Amino acid sequence: MSRVALTVDDSKTIRQMVSFTLKQAGFDEVWEAEDGRHAISVLGDKHVDIIITDLNMPNMDGFELLRHLRQDPNYKFIPILMLTTEGDDSKKQKGKDAGATGWIVKPFVPEKLIKVVKKVANID
Repeated sequence: MSRVALTVDDSKTIRQMVSFTLKQAGFDEVWEAEDGRHAISVLGDKHVDIIITDLNMPNMDGFELLRHLRQDPNYKFIPILMLTTEGDDSKKQKGKDAGATGWIVKPFVPEKLIKVVKKVANID
């Protein structure tokens, strides 16, 4: 069974780094989106194993994306990690309240990202 991830970030470089890291960790496909609106159109009603999103993006930020996806039965229980430069506790709590499964502060260490992804997506 193939493993699919979606990475959402307005930085093409970050998307490429996350994509490369996840492919090294065994993901067959990593879809990319530049903001929340683009992520929704990329997803449609397709299945993904995990979504990794930035917080601060144009058009639709990470909090809005979280709230939107958690209202959709297809994505209600899919792990969603926030990968952002924001690290203060109030933003982390707001992310948790919106439905974030976890929070990683940029710059990220690839091994740590893989470890967290495997844990929250139940991948060995």
